[in-house]
Amino acid sequence: MPFFRNITLLTIVLFFFQGFSQETDSLKIQKKLVIGITETPPFVEKRPQGYSGLSIASWKMVNEQLQVSYEFKEYEDLGSLLNGVENGEVDFSVNPITVTDSRMNRMNFSQPYFISHTSVAKLKESTFFKHIKNFFSWNFFSVIALLLLVIFIFGALVWFFERKKNHEEFGGSFRGIMQGFWWSAVTMTTVGYGDKSPKTTGGRIVGVIWMFMAVIIISSFTAGIASSLTVKSINEEITNIQDLERFDITTVKSSSSQELLDLYNIESNLVNSGSEGLHVILEKESGLFVYDEPILKFEIERNNLSDELEILGQSLKKDYYSYAFPKDSELLEIINPVLVRTLKSMEWATLVKDYN
Repeated sequence: MPFFRNITLLTIVLFFFQGFSQETDSLKIQKKLVIGITETPPFVEKRPQGYSGLSIASWKMVNEQLQVSYEFKEYEDLGSLLNGVENGEVDFSVNPITVTDSRMNRMNFSQPYFISHTSVAKLKESTFFKHIKNFFSWNFFSVIALLLLVIFIFGALVWFFERKKNHEEFGGSFRGIMQGFWWSAVTMTTVGYGDKSPKTTGGRIVGVIWMFMAVIIISSFTAGIASSLTVKSINEEITNIQDLERFDITTVKSSSSQELLDLYNIESNLVNSGSEGLHVILEKESGLFVYDEPILKFEIERNNLSDELEILGQSLKKDYYSYAFPKDSELLEIINPVLVRTLKSMEWATLVKDYN
């Protein structure tokens, strides 16, 4: 019995200290908090009834324990929000702000509340039309034109030797040259209809030379086409960040995606939001849109663009979303432990699952 009395007493003490701790946290925050946000669906959305989204929900769960008064201050874009946090215009931000080295020099961050990835969105393209486009390229038509020129030259040479002594098959000017072209093409492809054949010594010498040359040309032509298609296919693959150098890239201004591209000296076009970036891709003003994967997925689904746009399977890096505080903010020490407790709750796990 003494054992059970001790357990009961310990439980009461733990509940007392937990409640006391939460009450102490709320007492430390005497003022009304100003929380900086910028619309970033599905994490921060502005609706007629107020702000909602996964980031807003996380703060509301945290504030269930803190019980402090607060108001949201909306910024036009991510860049102005980050400047607002850094300059102390707001007490902190609950926006999905990725923790990076450069940002850690400007502000402080809480425990990450969401793990994301930086990914790439592009226009969908069917495999068939992709191969057709690769096949019928400018290089392909250039090679075909060169090949036709060579065929014509050897056809004209045979016609030159045969036009007088083999008038029935190669007679006439225009007609004879076209007959020579036909013979040259048939010989090159080894079809060998036999309807045209040189009779003169000069014509047959040209024929022998052309036969051997045609074998080499056909082999080289086939290998060149295969190599061109393979190289073109490889050049369109993206397996790491350096592969982006070959494409026209768009990303969101002041985002961690821009920091990543700048780190590798990759030029990019800048937009103010995820939805604007996807619009640029749809209008074919840019080839690829690099941004946060959950935001890309949400915008594609919300605008019914899944038939037109796709997100590449290979992500570029892992991202950690955290609350952002001005440097040396005392609020971080108060809010961070409560946020950690919230992230361990079953309610938060269910909420994240629903959003995913």
